[in-house]
Amino acid sequence: MMRIYVGGLPYSTTSDQLQDLFGEVGEVTNASVIEDKYSGQSRGFGFVEMSNPDEAREAIAKFNGYSLGGRALTVNEAKPREEGGGGRAGRAGQRRRDAREQGPLAGARNYRCAAPHAGAARRVIAEPVRAGRVGLL
Repeated sequence: MMRIYVGGLPYSTTSDQLQDLFGEVGEVTNASVIEDKYSGQSRGFGFVEMSNPDEAREAIAKFNGYSLGGRALTVNEAKPREEGGGGRAGRAGQRRRDAREQGPLAGARNYRCAAPHAGAARRVIAEPVRAGRVGLL
């Protein structure tokens, strides 16, 4: 079985339409258009699973660059998901944590501060002792 990424879909495309399109080449075991989890609107890409790898490669060759609803499709073999998931925020959060551990913000913590208004959070940066100062952001 091969999983195929299909990008550049018109936002009106449904999973059934995607399955019918790739069904022209071979047996489709699953087709799904990815939707925004809040609005339910299409995100303009989807995935197709085909049971026969040869038919899948034929579909990639046929539909990559194919015009659907006035948009050129980008079709290729889907890359496996990375471990950990988490979406964009998860990866960005990890990058921030990595940068904080390695960069000038190493050891920075959030503290509550009474000024200028109640509940305001300030990031206090404790720089290395050789610098001899503490800064506020």
